[in-house]
Amino acid sequence: MSSTPENPRVVVIGAGIVGCSLADELTARGWTDITVLEQGPLPAPGGSTSHAPGLVFQTNPSKTLTALARYTVEKFSSLDVDGVSCFHQVGGLELATTPERLAELHRRAGYAASWGVRGEIVSAARCKELWPLIDESWVLGGFHTPDDGLARALLASRAQMARASARGARFLDRHTVTGIEREDGRVTAVVTDRGTFPADHVVSAAGFWGPVIGRMAGLDVPLQPLAHQYARTGPLPELSGATAEASKPILRFQDRDLYFREHTDRIGIGSYAHRPLPVDPFAVLPYDEARARNMDMPSSYPFTEEDWAPSWDDCRELMPSLRDAEIEAGFNGVFSFTPDGMPVLGESRRLRGFWLAEAVWVTHSAGVAKAVAEWMVDGRPSIDLHECDLTRFEEAQRSPSYVLERGAQQFVEVYDVIHPLQPMERPRPLRVSPFHARQQQLGAYFLEGGGWERPHWYEANAPLVETLGPLPARDAWSARHWSPVAAAEAKATREGVALYDMTPLRRLEVTGPGSLDFLDRMTSNNLRKKPGAVTYSLLLDASGGIRSDLTVARLAPDRFQVGANSPADLDWLLRHAPADVHIRDITSGTCCVGVWGPLARDLVQPLTPDDFSHEAFGYFRAKETYIGHVPVTAMRLSYVGELGWELYTTADLGLRLWDTLWAAGRELGVIAAGRSAFNSLRLEKGYRAWGVDMTDEHDPAEAGVGFAVRMDRDDFVGKAALAAKGEATRRLTPLLLDDPAAVVLGKEPVYVDGLPAGYVTSASYGYTLGRCVAYAWLPAGLPTGTGVHIEYIGEKVPATVADEPLFDPKMTRIRR
Repeated sequence: MSSTPENPRVVVIGAGIVGCSLADELTARGWTDITVLEQGPLPAPGGSTSHAPGLVFQTNPSKTLTALARYTVEKFSSLDVDGVSCFHQVGGLELATTPERLAELHRRAGYAASWGVRGEIVSAARCKELWPLIDESWVLGGFHTPDDGLARALLASRAQMARASARGARFLDRHTVTGIEREDGRVTAVVTDRGTFPADHVVSAAGFWGPVIGRMAGLDVPLQPLAHQYARTGPLPELSGATAEASKPILRFQDRDLYFREHTDRIGIGSYAHRPLPVDPFAVLPYDEARARNMDMPSSYPFTEEDWAPSWDDCRELMPSLRDAEIEAGFNGVFSFTPDGMPVLGESRRLRGFWLAEAVWVTHSAGVAKAVAEWMVDGRPSIDLHECDLTRFEEAQRSPSYVLERGAQQFVEVYDVIHPLQPMERPRPLRVSPFHARQQQLGAYFLEGGGWERPHWYEANAPLVETLGPLPARDAWSARHWSPVAAAEAKATREGVALYDMTPLRRLEVTGPGSLDFLDRMTSNNLRKKPGAVTYSLLLDASGGIRSDLTVARLAPDRFQVGANSPADLDWLLRHAPADVHIRDITSGTCCVGVWGPLARDLVQPLTPDDFSHEAFGYFRAKETYIGHVPVTAMRLSYVGELGWELYTTADLGLRLWDTLWAAGRELGVIAAGRSAFNSLRLEKGYRAWGVDMTDEHDPAEAGVGFAVRMDRDDFVGKAALAAKGEATRRLTPLLLDDPAAVVLGKEPVYVDGLPAGYVTSASYGYTLGRCVAYAWLPAGLPTGTGVHIEYIGEKVPATVADEPLFDPKMTRIRR
């Protein structure tokens, strides 16, 4: 069959659950020239799919992972092989044996309500009813999800192989990939030990072999395989006579890093409690050689008894019936982890047509396959995948040592209670701004993001807390990684002047004769302004979804500085840039100080030869000037709702810039302020955070950023789609919690008239307002004053729909 744009040649590397699911999804969309290559024998080729225990718990703090799991349940429930369903919906049960875990289960129940998964918190007695073998005296409660269950991964692979084959796909086992051919930056073929297969698209769905395939394509795949223990007991008298594969919910005992499932009259037990056991993907044995060494398959390593012993003690404590049982069989099964625990998906820019669908567990397999198929066929997935995008990692996060260390830590933390602000412990510090030494001297409390050390508050400001009125007491969860110093820093910003380290924000330099036309076409707002103008704009995709938001400063006719969000923004622009446009990430070589507050002009004006008055240097304007001896690019922007500037300079002069501002500001009472205060101030103003408040699942009007779209100008990416959209059915809605002492953190479900109607995106206490501010996706048309409830750790907290901006609605504080 010859290749056509409507039916290109696709080679999928790997016939595990992801490869088989992808072949099915692609052929269902009309791409039928699909070849799936597998090095092992089908239908059980020896990768992670071949040994996966098949547990599918849909609920996850990530909305994206939950959506992927929901589709997997939906699809596998519709498939069968010889009358046997590919999904056994026995439900799921997670146990709490500590108050901390019970609170976590309440949060998980909140995620379930937010993302549309059925689930409820149940008593210890109900846990005993669902799993009679447990000793309920250990148990404080549980989280029961009736729609979870067991994915029969090999059966699902067979079912999808059959459907894809009937539409024209072919599956070839015993084909070991040895190379990837390319020409002019595009993939052209896959080379195997049994021939070469021409291709317009190649998808690596090779599981823990992903780094091996990636290296052939010249691409680093940030994936670390690790071995994980799984054991089966012998027959148990309590299960004698059982005929079904399983009748009880799949069970998690996360306080001991254990899970359980039935195998008819036996119990299978998985443990994450042992030391990380990393596996070199380049050293994994081929299928036949593994068998020759008495291994069941390449992904099945010998069971290490010494690692198992503590877990076996914990199992027998939870289930007294196991005290006389024996382990009949066990193995250490290999599967994939990434530095952040998320899959790695998408097309390489450096080798067009080469796709990754890696680090995908059975739980998310069909959902990932659908999303990648949509991406390939339609140009975009139907759900937000920015957390999974292969471009998301910074260069500093792609070293083999980083991937190994962070992958191993992800294994350790699989069942840990993780706070949304909890930073990684190692390797730190990795990236620091030029101000880091001064921040340490001021007692900065650092959290981490994108490898950067980010001050959240400064202990040097602790005496300022005494100037505040009484602050509401916080519960233990919301008090983590928080300090009342943040309130003092917010107050000091509103009343005086503060320095904020904005260095981690991404900065791109766009130059060349075609730069204006290019940026104007790629973004939603009007950039055809004189040099010195700064414009807030959006990167949209073809469907009008918000890929990112940007600030674009025109510094010269053919030179722009773009404030962006993630490596994906750089990748997106580079994919579309013509030859006469040059794009460079200048973040690491530059730095930025935000100088904000009503005294900001008093601080900077004496230090610069330029006029920083409102008349001479208006809002959303830029100047290249000097602060003392330091050349800076000054932009009149404010993400905190106060007068001020972002001051950019090169990294080598950053410390001099900070010291100059600090010395000049001492008589004004200048302070350094952190991201905790910053987040509070920006939410009081209603400023959106891309990736949290809005993603490419949302369009500008419903996200409340329609002002950044100029439909009256020449064509731009997404314009046609926006023109065709009807009235929004949902809105990003500001809420004020009614109780001045109440706090929520984000991702909680919001109830309208007693029913779940949406979820919180960002939330922070508004110290100026004396109320917690929460933004939430809710049905459009809820009038101001509407009462709602936000579920926070099992409690329904009343809140009210508010007008925005909540603070300084006339913008008088910024424009003065």
